[in-house]
Amino acid sequence: MEERSRSYERLAFLGDSVLNIAVSRALYPRFERSSAGRLTKIRAQAVSRRSCVEVAQALGVHERVMAAAPAGYEHQAGRLVESDSVLAEAVEAGIAACFLEFGFEDTADAVAEAFEPQIEDAIANLADFKSELQERLAQRGEFVAYRVVGEEGPPHERRFETVAEVDGRLAGSGTGRSKKESEQEAAREALERMEQETGAT
Repeated sequence: MEERSRSYERLAFLGDSVLNIAVSRALYPRFERSSAGRLTKIRAQAVSRRSCVEVAQALGVHERVMAAAPAGYEHQAGRLVESDSVLAEAVEAGIAACFLEFGFEDTADAVAEAFEPQIEDAIANLADFKSELQERLAQRGEFVAYRVVGEEGPPHERRFETVAEVDGRLAGSGTGRSKKESEQEAAREALERMEQETGAT
């Protein structure tokens, strides 16, 4: 089981790189005059954990994992794919497997097609959740602080867990491949909670 876990993590690491290059190639010709900074932001949103989960759901990864689970391991497989992070990494591992089997060109074309809705959404709705949260809190005279509460994984595949705190209370949490990405995820969750609280009142 430990050997499988290491193999899975290695594939996810490779798939993450292929995903980034494939989406970068899909974006590059569309924005001849855009800065590298804007392209980087669009790509980051298009390949985020949330985007990978959306693609996993669209491709039926949950059902495929369950169908491929060895006899007697269905329950463990079911619990695994309930996790967004596992679903996202399953997509990345699948991309790596396709890259190793079919090469970059075919894999990149398939990745660009699978992530096209996420790319279009990122182009149309480039989100900066941290700025939006800061602006909304400023209207209430409140401020947000971000704190890294966890790090895991080897240096080349580090994952960070960050919490967003407002007046010392937990407002949201998020994980990401960088501190900035985890902060954006924490801000996004904080905004969702604010929406829920507003709707409940």
